[in-house]
Amino acid sequence: MQQYLNLCQRIVDEGVWIENERTGKKCLTVINADLNYDVAGNKFPIITTRKSFWKAAIAELLGYLKGLDNAADFRELGTKSWDANANDNEAWLNNPVRKGRDDMGRVYGVQGRRWQKPDGSTIDQLKKIVDNLTKGIDDRGEILTFYNPGEFDQGCLRPCMHTHTFSLLGDVLYLTSYQRSCDVPLGLNFNQIQVFALLALVAQITGKSAGLAYHKIVNAHIYEDQVELMRDVQLQRKPFALPKLKINPDIKSLKDIETWVSLDDFEVEGYQHHDPIAYPFSV
Repeated sequence: MQQYLNLCQRIVDEGVWIENERTGKKCLTVINADLNYDVAGNKFPIITTRKSFWKAAIAELLGYLKGLDNAADFRELGTKSWDANANDNEAWLNNPVRKGRDDMGRVYGVQGRRWQKPDGSTIDQLKKIVDNLTKGIDDRGEILTFYNPGEFDQGCLRPCMHTHTFSLLGDVLYLTSYQRSCDVPLGLNFNQIQVFALLALVAQITGKSAGLAYHKIVNAHIYEDQVELMRDVQLQRKPFALPKLKINPDIKSLKDIETWVSLDDFEVEGYQHHDPIAYPFSV
């Protein structure tokens, strides 16, 4: 939690105003931020200086792991996080490859589960990683990446959190996640939760012990219409102790995640928080 607050304060104090062409807004921006999360100690990195809707973050992660490409399917899992990008993004609405309402195109989980080769066949990156780790194999390339420049024009949004590298030391599993761009007031807590939960889940289904999760952000920013709320409200609040994330121990395989796992299989224990803050969202 303190890592998050330190980054927010750094942006407020040191950030440079940058115009964002996609949103038409200015952002206070810093380059390079490194955070890490103690998954082994189950110190769940959820924001406590405002209420965080953690279920939507977990639901989104499950959608990625399942390889979903439709905002309606994400809603069914428990999150509306893709509604705006799928249906309100003018460039995507005018894209001839869009299949209709709620279609997201070839983004995130589609790339992770069905990366398309030139011959039309696909690669399931996540299954390869899970199979290797289950056997105790780390080929130094246990990499799940959603970043496919050749298909940016076939999706509604380039991936922000784009690559996850798993590393095995003995029976302890580590994760390093890379993010090119981060809306810190709104997006970062989603991302923190997902990095933590991804390592915890993959460790559980591969029979490994979770270690640390490392989170590298390249461009961290606060939009101009968020700065006052961050500076004058959230940064004035004192954080509470971090809670714990409980995952159903019956989740034992990637097939379980694909077929029956839902939000009911996750619980946050001991979450204390301040009131919500209604930060504006930029499409």
